[in-house]
Amino acid sequence: MKKALILLLFLLPATLMWLSCGSSAPSGSTQTSGLKYRAFITNNVSSGSGSAGIFIVNAVTDVRPIISPISAGNTPGMMVLTPNRAQTVVFSGNGTQFSDNQLSLVNNAAETVANKLTLPGITESFVVSPDSSSVYVAVPTAPVVGQSPGIMVVVALNSGSITGEVEVPSLHYLSMDNSGNRILGFSDNSDAVAVITPSNIGIPGSSAVSLVSGFDHPVAAFFTSDDTTAYVVNCGAECGGTQASIQTLDLTNNTSGPSGVVCTQGGNPQCVGTLDLPAASVALVNGSTIYVAGTPVPPQPCPAGTAAQTCGLLTILDLSSLTVTNSGIVITDGYHNRIALGANGQLFIGARTCTEISTATETRGCLSIYNTLPATKVGSVPPGGVLIPPANGDVTGIQPIPTRDVVYVVQNFALNIYDDTIDALEYNPNDPYNPGQITNLIGQFVDVKTVDF
Repeated sequence: MKKALILLLFLLPATLMWLSCGSSAPSGSTQTSGLKYRAFITNNVSSGSGSAGIFIVNAVTDVRPIISPISAGNTPGMMVLTPNRAQTVVFSGNGTQFSDNQLSLVNNAAETVANKLTLPGITESFVVSPDSSSVYVAVPTAPVVGQSPGIMVVVALNSGSITGEVEVPSLHYLSMDNSGNRILGFSDNSDAVAVITPSNIGIPGSSAVSLVSGFDHPVAAFFTSDDTTAYVVNCGAECGGTQASIQTLDLTNNTSGPSGVVCTQGGNPQCVGTLDLPAASVALVNGSTIYVAGTPVPPQPCPAGTAAQTCGLLTILDLSSLTVTNSGIVITDGYHNRIALGANGQLFIGARTCTEISTATETRGCLSIYNTLPATKVGSVPPGGVLIPPANGDVTGIQPIPTRDVVYVVQNFALNIYDDTIDALEYNPNDPYNPGQITNLIGQFVDVKTVDF
């Protein structure tokens, strides 16, 4: 018995090393995965048995190929795919004095980093132009001579070089219109929206930034198809302001919508103004419907059946009339900043710093799944109902898998695979004893993106 135990302990480190690496390819190998449909997943930790990088997964079979991760900085996390799907932009940085603040431009076909550069600080938001030529990066802590920190950096995707920048104090989040002619910037603790014109950046005598006041701690925006109107998400009290709302911004003359809602009459009615909401920190538009989630201030009490004392709220709006069509939908609390609509009408909403419950009778974290179907039960979730999966931790990545009833969710640094037909962890025939997981995918994961669909 002792000899068998010693042998097991001797073999265990080697086994764990193989599982963590999941590859026989040497570091820096030019070998590619050869997969037709891939998901990229960032792992932000290195250890003796593995390295930080971008792991590649077969998005059809939920299997990780035997290949080394793509190296993309010390702590790769947030990713954005270019519209032409040729590149993936990846940020590596953790906000400490050791942060590398590296922006990597990954060549998706070659599965290698084509270019990289160091930013003057951390970022939580970057957007890519519709023609996939430039990436615009908000760097709220970037030093600026003679004024408060905060800039937007312009990076050319073909060379990885910085081609311009504009100064916007504490610039934190960015939203780009459909044409790429306007970028809206949102700063911390501000009631103004920065309307940025990319074509004016670096042009002598031209103004690239116009500040529009009259908002309430805005954090994001969505645009009409003709880009004449933006629907601004005001975070309000949750972000230190007063009132959460959806508020219009007229981009033809850079004016904020009035208090209340005003609708023009006629054959093509249009509504502008401000629609107050209980909470709003993240939103998703699907057709003429917008889903808005947030945590109210003062707190929303939770219904019976959970040990959590405070909860968040989901509100559903009709954009054409700026009216609420459904409200008071209880979800987890926390700061909601991830949202995606999966197959079968299932809306996944993620938050960070939510109330965590882990007892013998309840496990609860920062993920909520809302069944948008009006007349169909999904798993145990009735029409219009909400499921809080039994998983702890912040949600940092949500990626529905096109052509499949599956959503990849990164929660508590692990990848969980949900089946949209049952709102539960997927049965993986390649690992039937470990539902919702992928064999030899070991690390501390942050974000997930599909790159081929």
